[in-house]
Amino acid sequence: MSTVAPAPSDPATGEPSEALREVERRVLWLSSAIIDHANRHRKDPSGIKIGGHQASSASLVTIMTALWFEHLRSGDRVSVKPHASPVLHAINYLLGELDERWLTTLRQFGGLQSYPSRAKDPDPVDYSTGSVGIGATAPIWGALARRYADAHFGGLGSGRQYSLVGDAELDEGAVWEAILDPMVAGLGEVVWIVDLNRQSLDRVVPNIGAPRIEGMFSAAGWQVLTVKYGHLLHELFTRPGGEALRERIDGMENPEYQRLLRCDAAEVRKRLPSGTSNDSGLASLVDGLDDETLLAAVRNLGGHDIAALGDAFARIDDDRPTVVLAYTVKGYGLATEGHPQNHGSLLTEAQMQELAGTVGASLDDPWARFSPDSAPARLCAGTAARLHRTEPLPLPPVTLPTDIGRTPSGRATTQAALGRALLDLTREAPEASGRVVTLCPDVSSTTNLGGWVNKVGVWAAREAKDWFDDDPETILHWRERPTGQHLELGIAEGNLVGALGELGATWSRWGRPLLPIGVLYDPFVERALEPWAFGVYAGGQSILVGTPSGVSLAPEGGAHQSITTPSVGLEQPGVVTYEPAFAIDVEWSLLASLARLGRADGVSAYLRLSTRPVDQTLASVPTDPAARERRRRQVVAGAYMIRRASGDRPDVTIVVAGAMVTEALTAADRLASQGTEADVVVVTSGGLLFEAMQARSGHPVPGVSEPWILDAAFPARRAAPMVTLLDGHPHTLSFLAGVNQVRATHLGVTRFGQSGDLASVYRYHGIDADGVVGAALDLL
Repeated sequence: MSTVAPAPSDPATGEPSEALREVERRVLWLSSAIIDHANRHRKDPSGIKIGGHQASSASLVTIMTALWFEHLRSGDRVSVKPHASPVLHAINYLLGELDERWLTTLRQFGGLQSYPSRAKDPDPVDYSTGSVGIGATAPIWGALARRYADAHFGGLGSGRQYSLVGDAELDEGAVWEAILDPMVAGLGEVVWIVDLNRQSLDRVVPNIGAPRIEGMFSAAGWQVLTVKYGHLLHELFTRPGGEALRERIDGMENPEYQRLLRCDAAEVRKRLPSGTSNDSGLASLVDGLDDETLLAAVRNLGGHDIAALGDAFARIDDDRPTVVLAYTVKGYGLATEGHPQNHGSLLTEAQMQELAGTVGASLDDPWARFSPDSAPARLCAGTAARLHRTEPLPLPPVTLPTDIGRTPSGRATTQAALGRALLDLTREAPEASGRVVTLCPDVSSTTNLGGWVNKVGVWAAREAKDWFDDDPETILHWRERPTGQHLELGIAEGNLVGALGELGATWSRWGRPLLPIGVLYDPFVERALEPWAFGVYAGGQSILVGTPSGVSLAPEGGAHQSITTPSVGLEQPGVVTYEPAFAIDVEWSLLASLARLGRADGVSAYLRLSTRPVDQTLASVPTDPAARERRRRQVVAGAYMIRRASGDRPDVTIVVAGAMVTEALTAADRLASQGTEADVVVVTSGGLLFEAMQARSGHPVPGVSEPWILDAAFPARRAAPMVTLLDGHPHTLSFLAGVNQVRATHLGVTRFGQSGDLASVYRYHGIDADGVVGAALDLL
């Protein structure tokens, strides 16, 4: 028996081998059967449809078969559109990467996920997808992350970054934000293949036009390859009447073409010539075709022709991004093909039996493999060998300091403290600092990263001249070089966090952990939250910094305020949130957050910073080393008591987060002057305190919960009525009244703001010192 894998295509004709066609048919069967089993065979007492997308999978079967079994190399990575996950699992099964027992577990608890997941699926998945537009753009940022990590560490090799995109996914604005970013035009390893089936969930989309899409990609500097027709249609176009046939099909609206797919041969013979006033031999051409050829011709789109796809893939230009627009039929090869409502429809048992007969499978033994000595089996084995990856040895973890040792003085902002801490890190821990990469959407100077950028430089694939380097009035120097550690993207927060997620995944992709920090204006964090959260889900560990924040941006008014962002850490899995009050809190929380990145048990972080200057001596940082370390541990764990009332028990406890610490301490002084004693507790992480309360109730989050911090910051013996205060929505801290079950009033921002000076804006929202004093007296 020969052990040589058969060639997928005939080198003389370019036609796919019969072995490759058999694999294509088996992939179609397996992807359909995986969904069929989940819905018709697995018992679900709830009676709820399990779901799955047989039609969406079918439209990609030929493309994915051609890609995996002919063109992919081991260094390539592929992002698969969400609804085609069963196709990916079918291919992994044929390649020996997925055990048969998993094929019956689609959407089952602990089984194959609804959409491809790097974190949760048992077989190889290069990119998690599922949120429309995010999976499509991920390979762009994956290419950028690979280039960056390779420039700094080397040894990452090369490879294309493919994205298999549904045409309706191109409606997402995030797609075009990514395509238009200036940095993307140089990423020649990026290849998108658009599954142009012209259907969305509900209907045939009437105005999806390839020429318009071609123009948009081309204008962004991409190579555009269109695979519209297969070899059968191209051959028919050369016959008498062939040009009229091409014009007829080209001129059809999408719904009319889709309707042809639902017609028998006799109806197709009537409909095709009827749409033109001068058929120029079209009727004769159609009449001369047998029924089988005619029905095959109207389905012979390029996305279902392996040879046509191969021709396109061979023309990919690796010097710029490429998009391949592959015309397909949604549901190709299934009884539901081309139907406007086939998106979530399921084949009946009779239709599955019919499909089994067509592709040479059996519903009684749906997971049967190819005979070991068959040509398709040898093709699968050869493909598996070609795509095998040797995982790189991971770099050893770097040591990060927990305390750089500075004690800030004077007036400073937490925003400025971030840049200061990064600069200090370059001196105190250069190896760890070398792993840091910062990103901004064109706000480096206004978020106080200028000093850091001047120090480490801007990353670029090749060095560029800084024409303002000798200008004495230039403060921010833009020195672009491959060793730079700052990435500047255009003003699109989705792009920023997309790149952040992929830079945060280099630890698992290539064994090269980075410490990525993305800085953006806090009012726009919610715009970036979904793609960032999806990156966290996919294993991308990073730090997101929102600054400046809150209504402390007084002159900016209601358009530039962030009310709900303080609760991000309470509600987002895999993320710890800090809102530091002082510069030293920024340093300690930043170092702790960096130490959690690039690990199998890693956690991302969100830092909410402010441009409100605060007197740093108010922090009263202990001078005794042991007491200083105790304060640091409390800052990192979520809270610390900054002022203790005289006597055994305070009359009231004021709990404050962030830059409002000034108002809290002022209010405590005024209350004391009236004979009312207050403890003041600074909350650095409401999320960590909530997890501590959960742990105390028997619901810990492993690696995050620190129950001891509740006793340290809110000792039961000092329990008193509570006023909470922050520059954000008051619900963020409202749960803290439950630590010791005390009466409480919660101050914060609950309405759109006004422009004005700081005192006026704080008074408007009732979060000034007067508001705190009044709330405390009302409680008492």
